Amino acid sequence: MTPHAAILPLLIPFVAALLQLAAKAYGIGVQRAIGLIAALLGVAATLWLVWLTDDGMVRVYALGDWVAPFGIVLAADRLAAAMSLLTALLGFGALLYASAGFDAQGRHFHPLFQLQLFGLQGAFLTGDLFNLFVFFEVMLLASYVLLAHGGGLARTRAGLAYVALNLAGSALFLIALGMLYGTLGTLNLADVAQRLQTPGMDVAPARLACMLLVAVFALKAALLPLSFWLPHAYAAAGAPVAALFVIMTKVGIVSILRVQAVAFAPAATTADLLDGWLLPLALTTVLFAALGALAALRLRELAAWLVLASAGTLLLVPVFPQADVTAAALYYLVQSTFVAAALFLIAELVAVRRGEASDVFQPGPRLHTPWLGLAFLLAAASAVGLPPFAGFLGKLMLLSALRDSGSAATIWSVLLIAGLLLMLALARGGGRLLWERSPSHPHGSTHPFGWRRSLAVALLVSPALLLAIFARPVADYAARAAAQLHAPQEYVAGVLGGRAIARETRP
Repeated sequence: MTPHAAILPLLIPFVAALLQLAAKAYGIGVQRAIGLIAALLGVAATLWLVWLTDDGMVRVYALGDWVAPFGIVLAADRLAAAMSLLTALLGFGALLYASAGFDAQGRHFHPLFQLQLFGLQGAFLTGDLFNLFVFFEVMLLASYVLLAHGGGLARTRAGLAYVALNLAGSALFLIALGMLYGTLGTLNLADVAQRLQTPGMDVAPARLACMLLVAVFALKAALLPLSFWLPHAYAAAGAPVAALFVIMTKVGIVSILRVQAVAFAPAATTADLLDGWLLPLALTTVLFAALGALAALRLRELAAWLVLASAGTLLLVPVFPQADVTAAALYYLVQSTFVAAALFLIAELVAVRRGEASDVFQPGPRLHTPWLGLAFLLAAASAVGLPPFAGFLGKLMLLSALRDSGSAATIWSVLLIAGLLLMLALARGGGRLLWERSPSHPHGSTHPFGWRRSLAVALLVSPALLLAIFARPVADYAARAAAQLHAPQEYVAGVLGGRAIARETRP
């Protein structure tokens, strides 16, 4: 089974989706069982992949035994394996929550959820830019329907903007791939890295194609000014859908990190592609998100702005292609993903408890659920970076890694100011939700949530503590993953078998 380890995270959700479609006549209970079993198998498979790749070798799987650069390849290194595990864990938590009743609010939820996981896993594991486009489309097609699951005017409106922007992004992606293939004659990422270093290459179209690629990834990562869709879409989505959507911005960020480290940075023609523009836009995104959080009127909106703030913070990293900066960012990425996902689930449970007051930041009835308030405080403290939680360690590592950069003063100022604004927003919201009472809403719901919802929240909140308790081994793994990412010759040799493919660049 070891040679097939890289494809298992994709194969499991794909087969599960087919089985769920076939089991539709047997009721949603069978679909739930298939989905949860598949999600657990996915966690086990990705844990195994993390263990396998930690020896430093790139696990390459050539579909149909067609070798790179001509065939479709999956390439699992430490970074890809870690993101695959993060996706599997997040997917299990979101699916466990959805299986408590949200999945019954519309049709085909479970097959679409598995296809979403399939697209996410493929995007992290593929070694080919065209197949990255394919996995993006699978992921986005599933997300279009999941966003509208349960119906409602707000979800329909948010879905229209989400679909329109992502269709434009898909068109740009295809244009970029066409230009890149026409210039370099390949779309395999390892082969692109070699082609970009070819003497006498036509520089202008190659740079333009690479710039279009970065623009597409920036749209997926919600970089300002391409980020206006995110707060409305994520706030309108159902809680488990929004929780899974949190990792979609990370797909764009990791894609930028990957192409920058493997292909752009080693080539003189594209080494400076991100210079001068990404840093100010990333910092502006962070500030914009912090101000949006301060203006949020309900908890689910605030959670959406937190996703955008973390995306802006992580988009600083490609500007500084250094292993220590990337390692700090990977630690921060993991904890921020879990915390934001947990807040979406908490927001819905708060809304259920408060009845008509919902999750709006206004006085309401007593929650009658002490653990829910504790979960909110834990997630909020980690989100803004308060000690001793994982969010504090992640921000501390990132700020420490950036202290010697020429823009350190600006970066530190923006991140600390944004952190203060986010803390004020969460403190204001938490105070009104948890402590302020309203005579017009004297009684809230006391109906039990059920073990699945409670366990899902616990699973997604617990990393705020666990990642702090086990910070050393997690940070060490992140350092090894970053070092491997910034040694692209290992990736190229692993994918291409240690040899260059000799052929002329296309005119």
